[in-house]
Amino acid sequence: MNALCHKAFTVFLPNEELASLAPLGSGRVNDTWLAITAAGGRYVLQRLNPAVFPDPSLVQANLLRVTEHLRASLPEADTFKVFTVIRSPTGLIGWTDRSGACWRLLSHLDGCSALEAVENTEQARAIGAALGLFHQLLATLPQPLLADTLPGFHNSPLYLAEYEAQQSVSCQPEAADCRDFIQQRREDFFLLEQARQRGEITEQTVHGDPKVGNFLFSSDRTQVISLIDLDTVKPGLLLHDLGDCLRSCCNPLGEEVDSLDEVVFHQAFFTAVLEGYLSRAAALLKPGDRRLLADSARLISLELGLRFYSDYLAGSRYFKTSCQEQNLFRARAQFALVRSLENQYTELTAIAAERAAAAVRSELDSNDGGKK
Repeated sequence: MNALCHKAFTVFLPNEELASLAPLGSGRVNDTWLAITAAGGRYVLQRLNPAVFPDPSLVQANLLRVTEHLRASLPEADTFKVFTVIRSPTGLIGWTDRSGACWRLLSHLDGCSALEAVENTEQARAIGAALGLFHQLLATLPQPLLADTLPGFHNSPLYLAEYEAQQSVSCQPEAADCRDFIQQRREDFFLLEQARQRGEITEQTVHGDPKVGNFLFSSDRTQVISLIDLDTVKPGLLLHDLGDCLRSCCNPLGEEVDSLDEVVFHQAFFTAVLEGYLSRAAALLKPGDRRLLADSARLISLELGLRFYSDYLAGSRYFKTSCQEQNLFRARAQFALVRSLENQYTELTAIAAERAAAAVRSELDSNDGGKK
């Protein structure tokens, strides 16, 4: 693989000497390396997973368009940063090797790093504000819409149908607890899709995977400097992003836990993420969005648990694993998070309603003040 990495790197920067190459991050889909040149330049080299992204040219076109729009739209004084897609001397932004895998090179954002999990409410609030800014900027992305690089992504009814078809064919006996958990909540998988069809919730360009590890923090771990991993940026629901962000932020133990009994949906982090988000993007939310804030976190947790379990049954073809049972345990961890959220559901919906109402009042007061 190292020889192939060197080959890919030289496609983009043929006149640079590659001094070191080391694995970077803990992504479960693509392969990523930190590439450092003899002159001290730092870059991110990535190999896109062809099993996940069958048409990488669409991914690359979306990535280039989104990063250029974000950089052009950022307020001048904002500390948020956006990486750059490196072009080869001939203008290529992606190179395909003999196996069909696409490679790319990105600028490295120095002086910042990702968190494994949220540590305090200040970090949770910063993540919420960064996602709000991201949504606000993408709301002005001109037509046409981005390509849908992952058809069906975050379509919970589709994941459920695929799982049920898989079950009927394979009749796998594993993990009756997971099968029962999914069956008991079967109707919940249709919640957001039904609201979307009724026009009650907001559709626009979204990130697609705003988990904690995709937010880069400053060296003192207080400010979000960037939001990375933009391969999943595409048209979608704001509640898909908000739900996934809340799912990830409010589970301080992360997805790789030692004990399922310790999994807890963190109420204070839930409040802080919402406060941060609403401070930047409250105007983007319809009443239906505000009503389903807690439900979105519950549904995305349930959906991810289903996806982990389905991938386990299929032999772990999508999510990388280090052992045979890992995706099964990941599924159980997500279902434990759903249980914790359900146990706090009344309090969480009340918190979401109060914070959303306060944001609406603040916006109205601000508009009235401007008119005066």
